Parts: sequence; structure tokens; C-alpha cells
Amino acid sequence: MQIEKDSVVTMHYTLTSPEGEVLDSSREREPLAYLHGHKNIIPGLENRLEGQEPGTSLVVKIPASEGYGDHDPNKVLPATREQFPPEADLQEGMQFQANGPQGPMVVRVLKIEGDQVTLDANHPLAGVDLTFDVEIIEVRDATYDEIEHGHVHGPGGHHH
Repeated sequence: MQIEKDSVVTMHYTLTSPEGEVLDSSREREPLAYLHGHKNIIPGLENRLEGQEPGTSLVVKIPASEGYGDHDPNKVLPATREQFPPEADLQEGMQFQANGPQGPMVVRVLKIEGDQVTLDANHPLAGVDLTFDVEIIEVRDATYDEIEHGHVHGPGGHHH
């Protein structure tokens, strides 16, 4: 069976940066299972996996624009120390969840200079070209409930 919309794909992957640094991998844990065609993985990878079959191994290079997007300078935001709880031990590089205009979002502290804090609401991999080394293990038809809910149920997926 080939990967197509509404199929459940089970795969192992290793994600690396342009410098070859391993950023994430399923190889030492359970394989990833996702519902194809429902935006459960980055668009560039989902597009490149279309039509692949179980047993296929491939290396896929995804430009930032088809991954986590280009770095958006408008998502680099100024703040002041007084906007945080007094007990917050702010440090450069730390990440936390904040409420944004479209709901919860993860922000990273880029810089602290006195009372001025610079935050970055871009995904940490925004602006980064990615390489995925993928092994397709299984492809099956999704169940009605999986399609209705927009994600995989059972092993490797969401459990209700």
C-alpha cells in the first residue's frame, strides 16, 4: 500500500541539522505513527512521503520554508522584567509557554539586558533547513475514528 491521504504511516526517522547534528530520532524508541494528509508532520516531509511504500528508506532534505517556516523577525518581541512573576528566574535560552493572540505559544528568552528582555516566539527550528533519514515501516488505511479525530489511535499514536 502506498502512502496517501487518510493512511496511517509508521516510520522511523532521524532528523539532522545542516551541520549534521542529530536533532531528534525515533530509532531508540517506538516508531512514529501519523495520519497522512492531516498536517500532523511538517508539510515538506509529508509531501515527500506521498506515494512511498513500506520498506522504503530515503533521505529527504526540507528547506526551512517547508519545515517550521522562515525565521520571522516580527516574532522577536521586547518585554520588561516586570511583565514576569517576581519569582521567575529568567535566563537566556530558557523556554516557556505564554498566551499569544492565537492562544498558547512557546517563547524563548533571547537576551536579558537590565530590565529589558527580548523574547523569540519563532519555533526553535524556524529558518533551519532539515534533513530526515526515514524508514517506512507500515502503511495502513486509517479508521473512521482516526480520520474524524485527525490523528492516529493506538500504538504510536493518541490514546483516548
